[in-house]
Amino acid sequence: MNRVYVVICLLIGLTSCTSKFSKIQKSNDYEYKYKMADEYSTAKKYVYAQQLYEEVIPFLKGTSRYETLFYKLAYSYYNQEDYVNAENLFKTFTETFPSSNHAEECEFMRALVFYKQSPKVDLDQTNTTKAVGLLQAFISTHPTSSRVKEATDLIDACREKLELKEFKSADLYYNLGFYKAAAVAFNSLLEDFPDSKHGDEYKLIIIKSDYKYAELSYEIKQKERFEKVISEYSDFKERYPDSKLINDAKEYNTLAQNFLNNIKK
Repeated sequence: MNRVYVVICLLIGLTSCTSKFSKIQKSNDYEYKYKMADEYSTAKKYVYAQQLYEEVIPFLKGTSRYETLFYKLAYSYYNQEDYVNAENLFKTFTETFPSSNHAEECEFMRALVFYKQSPKVDLDQTNTTKAVGLLQAFISTHPTSSRVKEATDLIDACREKLELKEFKSADLYYNLGFYKAAAVAFNSLLEDFPDSKHGDEYKLIIIKSDYKYAELSYEIKQKERFEKVISEYSDFKERYPDSKLINDAKEYNTLAQNFLNNIKK
């Protein structure tokens, strides 16, 4: 009985809210609608706020209050997690009101919206890339902004995700035994993320890939491919002289050297 009573109360409350909102919508007093939209927004009832803001916009367009209304409308979509419409509104705001006190904030929010739409690592990362681009542009345009630190942190988070996705693709080549493709992919990964904390790990996999590729090659091709292993090891030592993996890399260098010495004999 208690559960039934709770459900009935909820239904009555919902019907009451809907009935009240319908009455507001039917009103011809746009000032009243604007006031109620603000109240709904304060109460975090963003669906109602958004609908009323949109009904008021035609009456305030071209007035001094239009900017504030547009700003509130953008946030009403953002707070509903309707990021596609929110992004469009934040973008339009910065283009329409470039001198506004909210322009910098809306630039940042547009970038943040793309960050919010960034999917899991295994999915397409177009939104992640867009977020990085817009956040970098924001930092360049507003280097003294109080939001620079947050923007930088978001860029770091995005780049970690992009790096992980690229790593997974490269690692798949290695695990499938496509060693030439793995070496190319990990080299590309190092070029894209030269300051990665995993750089020495990637370089070691390149050395291992090159060695395995040379080992499986036709005899006529082996000399030049083992020489590449030695070249990659030299680069490893130069780039990561203090790496804990240097002895692992050295093992492959020694194996390659031994193979070349046997050829000379």
